[in-house]
Amino acid sequence: MSENCTHNCETCSENCSSRDPKSFLEKPHAQSNIKKVIAVVSGKGGVGKSMVTSLLATAMNNKNYSTAILDADITGPSIPKSFGITQKAYGTDDGIIPAKSECGIDIMSLNLLLPDETDPVVWRGPVIAGTVKQFWTDVIWGDIDYMFVDMPPGTGDVPLTVFQSIPINGIVIVTSPQDLVSMIVEKAVKMAKMMNIPILGIVENMSYFVCPNCNEKHYIYGESHINSIAERFEIPAIGTLPINPELSKLCDNGMIEKADTNLLKEIVNKFEEL
Repeated sequence: MSENCTHNCETCSENCSSRDPKSFLEKPHAQSNIKKVIAVVSGKGGVGKSMVTSLLATAMNNKNYSTAILDADITGPSIPKSFGITQKAYGTDDGIIPAKSECGIDIMSLNLLLPDETDPVVWRGPVIAGTVKQFWTDVIWGDIDYMFVDMPPGTGDVPLTVFQSIPINGIVIVTSPQDLVSMIVEKAVKMAKMMNIPILGIVENMSYFVCPNCNEKHYIYGESHINSIAERFEIPAIGTLPINPELSKLCDNGMIEKADTNLLKEIVNKFEEL
């Protein structure tokens, strides 16, 4: 506790350890009614977090739930490309209108506001974090059953802002088989516990490759560690995804909604139990 703390979190400006993180929660737009918010996180980049986010949103949308994606990866947004969205989000007197995918998923991403999707975002951390918060407070999401937040990798400004500002119902951690990742996962687990955010489970991407000739599984990056990692941190192992060139092709062509989402049915069931 800070020595300058007034013991009244409503008026005190000190950010001490005794402050309830929920006191930072922001209200969504007045015309938004969002029932469940699930953040998809990873401790490092390059593990396929955005692809998993896209597949999860597609899976829930296929079950006739109203679904949305808030792309919080401000400096590396890839969600619009995966869904083949070329139209821009736009503003009205009431707020920002998100783009909509071919199958009806509402999406808000910085790439939907930039003149050119290849323009770099050279912003400092507080500006980036503030933009993510505006995606929650200023966007007219309407009635949404499940919102997925595609988080940037790591445990910096944006994850902290999301965990403090948005009422997250749970997180999904995306990992890959390399040994280094178990240490990275531990960082994500510890941050979630510090912020009192439930961990719904861990998904291992690029877990194996199925040979098209012999139909056998080959572990390109070594044997899977998902069960040992899940047991160590006492979190559910809820899915393994193979290395699949077809999935990559669907993402590159903006057709991720045509992907087979059956591999994620276990975690989809868990979402419905929330």
